[in-house]
Amino acid sequence: MSEPQVTTDAQRAAAQTIGVPVARRHIFLCCDQTTPKCCDKERGLAAWEFLKRRLRELGLSEQGGILRTKANCLRICEGGPIAVVYPEGAWYARCDPPVLERIIQEHLVGGRVVQDALIIERALE
Repeated sequence: MSEPQVTTDAQRAAAQTIGVPVARRHIFLCCDQTTPKCCDKERGLAAWEFLKRRLRELGLSEQGGILRTKANCLRICEGGPIAVVYPEGAWYARCDPPVLERIIQEHLVGGRVVQDALIIERALE
């Protein structure tokens, strides 16, 4: 039995609901890995739960301009949890709640890359 086809209208509605049309930045966080390498699974999931909660509390989720995605692996398999923020292409290490709070306040809201947590910065063209 094949999967039911999702209509383009339904997909557009879902994109609208999660705030794609108003997004200014998108943060990807490496967590819930199939084979944890950069940090233990529990630590990554705790970081994810913190990120989701804080973005909601600050009104940054959905129509607040910040998209978030849980990534299985960002391929920098040490010093995690690892995060990357676009459009700047800022890759961050040690993204436990204190570092995530700084990324939220300084980068996602303030537009300034958090230099002391930065691995590398490369915007995509």
